[in-house]
Amino acid sequence: MEPLLLNGVRLNMYDCKEGTGKSGRVISFVLKVTSETYHDIAVLLYEKTFEVQAPERGLDFRGEITNYYTSMTNLYREGETGDFFIELTEV
Repeated sequence: MEPLLLNGVRLNMYDCKEGTGKSGRVISFVLKVTSETYHDIAVLLYEKTFEVQAPERGLDFRGEITNYYTSMTNLYREGETGDFFIELTEV
């Protein structure tokens, strides 16, 4: 687990990978999303473009979602936790 800030919102990311794409840096990771945090995370991700900061990795860039998928978990059911895979690419 590592800290991640998306537009100033602090999250915990798992399974983080870094790389370089055609337009710049790429970071992919998993967020553990609970039924209690689902709405707030979904609203944040609808912003699509982010100020990305991963302090432990020294990353700080403006990025857009270039890949995104979720587990099949029913987050409308209380107490559930799902995985959100997200890839952000520098713009």
